[in-house]
Amino acid sequence: MKYSIIVPLYNEEKNIIELQQRLQKVMNSLSETYELIFIDDGSTDDTLNKLLSLKNTTIIKFRKNFGQTAALDAGIKNAQGEFIITLDGDLQNPPEEIPKLINEQKKGFDVVCGWRYHRRDNFIKKFTSRGANLLRKIFINDKIHDSGCTLKIFKRECFIDLDLFGEMHRFIPGVLKWQGFKISEVKVAHAPRLHGQTKYKSDRVLKGLVDMIGVWFWRKYSSRPLHLFGGGGLLAFLAGFILLSILGILRLLNIISLSDKIWPLVAIFLMLAGVQLFVSGLIGEILVKNYFSGNKKPYNIEKIETT
Repeated sequence: MKYSIIVPLYNEEKNIIELQQRLQKVMNSLSETYELIFIDDGSTDDTLNKLLSLKNTTIIKFRKNFGQTAALDAGIKNAQGEFIITLDGDLQNPPEEIPKLINEQKKGFDVVCGWRYHRRDNFIKKFTSRGANLLRKIFINDKIHDSGCTLKIFKRECFIDLDLFGEMHRFIPGVLKWQGFKISEVKVAHAPRLHGQTKYKSDRVLKGLVDMIGVWFWRKYSSRPLHLFGGGGLLAFLAGFILLSILGILRLLNIISLSDKIWPLVAIFLMLAGVQLFVSGLIGEILVKNYFSGNKKPYNIEKIETT
């Protein structure tokens, strides 16, 4: 199988038939083997029945709505193709743009992302997206303009040791870039939504921010949590010790009275917090070593040659 096209769907009953027809037309024109994988993410409308009416399509049905990241992960884990293509099911990612990504990938890239250069969304979505992009540059720095565009193509090996969770589908390019994969992007068209309702909610901004910080932490400290917690703990303990020492000297010299002061408690609190942080770092270090002692490895090998 050359290509696996993965499409997460949630209440998209009016888009499914047209989406499949357009996908088949595009992929048939490439004269390559392919498969279509549609994931019904707990839809409450007629999405499942529409899917069951299709031919030559793999359908994954969730028991309830788990979110786009979970749907993509399920599709990827069941894909057979050498290359994996993802796109939204609302027809805002035109299937006719797929050849652009494939042509760019053939230049030697592992991942090619779509860039919705002229977005057809409302002001609120555009505004929050720009804010998210700014934060993403600070925490992730994946060097692409539109990580939120689902239209992407990946080599299959990108997902060998990558599990998706939370809202991290937006950060896949950044995670893969950290692992040494080659990333590129191309400008793609973005169509307005004609059928159904947007699934965008304001709480996605908060969830995305939390996951962004989590991805940043995993990148920097996944194999050395003691550097973060241990370093912070030592600084807190040192600050508390210095403060307590200064207070003790001043009290011995009868310069100040500590009977009605809160600073001794602050110093002791800092020292205790420092000890707790340092211990947390040690525990995290042990957990990470156990995690990587199995099949998981903190590195990615592109190839091994024998000369």
